[in-house]
Amino acid sequence: MPDYKFNVVMTCSGCSGAIDRVLTRLDGVKSQEISLQTQEVLVHADGASYEKVLETIKKTGKEVKSGEVVSQ
Repeated sequence: MPDYKFNVVMTCSGCSGAIDRVLTRLDGVKSQEISLQTQEVLVHADGASYEKVLETIKKTGKEVKSGEVVSQ
């Protein structure tokens, strides 16, 4: 199961909450860790592609500064 890490501009708990909600509903995401302090979103995928997770995060209106696959 791959892990993806994204650097996302989040200014409040509402921002991180919005990302948490959409990732919780996304098929193929096992779990996620969201840090408002470090502006990072770590996604533990179970079938969801990097591109699909990235697209889902962007749909919240948050700016994704960078992203990477951190493990396969």
